[in-house]
Amino acid sequence: MQRSAKLTLAAIIAVCTLPVIASYTTFYFWQPEDSVNYGELIPPTPLPEATLAAPAGQAALERDAMNGRWTLVYAGPASCDETCQQALYATRQTRLAQGKEMDRVSRLWLVTDNGTPSAELLATHRELRVAHADPAWLARLPGSEQGTHFYLVDPLGNVMMRFPQQPEIKLVIKDLQRLLKYSQLG
Repeated sequence: MQRSAKLTLAAIIAVCTLPVIASYTTFYFWQPEDSVNYGELIPPTPLPEATLAAPAGQAALERDAMNGRWTLVYAGPASCDETCQQALYATRQTRLAQGKEMDRVSRLWLVTDNGTPSAELLATHRELRVAHADPAWLARLPGSEQGTHFYLVDPLGNVMMRFPQQPEIKLVIKDLQRLLKYSQLG
């Protein structure tokens, strides 16, 4: 074999094998650290089948009422402090920002004490369901005892995502838009 033919063969082998070697090296040694979602994915945990009592003026909440819709859930005391108000505001804005898909999203406030939320606060959150939290429900919401996060429940009733204490609403909206776009549920 002539020298030019050997060089051509070597060049062809190099062109074919170098991308494969580079892809394996990239895959095993250079893992991207960023994720697409803003909220923290948690292992899907089904909410218990229980009926939750509601404050005066609202109907009791049955677990089945959440089926078929994505639900933004906040758990906190009835005396809504600044953190609570920010979380309720974030859930409202996230739902409203979905536009024509807004009907696929609902909101729920699980009141963790025996109090009743103020009428003024509830008037500013018309589409908000309120129910008294059951200990079994709170056990399914990691970190809910702190009252600083809000959660996303899928249309099958599984808690699947938790958002930070002071969320960036635009990023929460983006997460939910992505889920609504690719999900055939809810």
